[in-house]
Amino acid sequence: MKYRCLIIDDEALARQRLFSLLKDHEQIEVVGQCADGKTAVETIEALKPDFVFLDVQMPELDGFEVVETLGTDSMPLVIFVTAHDQFALKAFEVNAVDYLLKPFDRERFDLALGRVIETLRRRDPEALERRMTSLLADLQPRPRPLDRLVIKTDGKVKFVRFEEIDWAEANDNYVAIHVGNESHLIRETMAALEKKLPATQFLRVSRSSMINVERIREMQPLFHGEYVILLKSGAKVTLSRSYRDQLQRLMGKTP
Repeated sequence: MKYRCLIIDDEALARQRLFSLLKDHEQIEVVGQCADGKTAVETIEALKPDFVFLDVQMPELDGFEVVETLGTDSMPLVIFVTAHDQFALKAFEVNAVDYLLKPFDRERFDLALGRVIETLRRRDPEALERRMTSLLADLQPRPRPLDRLVIKTDGKVKFVRFEEIDWAEANDNYVAIHVGNESHLIRETMAALEKKLPATQFLRVSRSSMINVERIREMQPLFHGEYVILLKSGAKVTLSRSYRDQLQRLMGKTP
């Protein structure tokens, strides 16, 4: 039986090194290589490998964010690869299938590979998911603050930075994120989205709408204490009367 492997590392030499070592193992099939976290998420979803070599530090998404984006139930087995980060290594020793500290030799590589093959043979998905969930819990909170939304749509992963968002509106069990002339529909509640976005930049103006205060062009009064907010994109959003207590804060953020 062959096990399908994906190599994920932003360094070309590191990918070549892993590929070269894997060629000596006939039971392993390398199904692809990725140089960043965004491509890794898309490739894992498309190819569904049995396990991955996953670099910790990468552009777009780091190794931890790849796991978070896919979710522990969709994540294949992981051998983490890192050049330093002693805190991560300590967590890996307890919760991950294995890790490789760069630079590593063939003996250490074969040990890690043997562990993942043995785990695959046992096939205990619930235990593996518990270990991945525990790993993420141990690594939280990470020092780098989030500055973007990760949106999965049409089999692809898109990244939308907070400052690019004009406004958002609830649509049944979804929220539409408006960015210029584009809209991205995500399965999320408005309350959950509000917690993800920085409170200093985004303001709830109605039960179903939230705006980026930096995108406001002008405000026009309506009846009974309501306002129409005209955004720089040309969109018009209503500030409802029940959210009038937000008006003072809103006026303080606009020119």
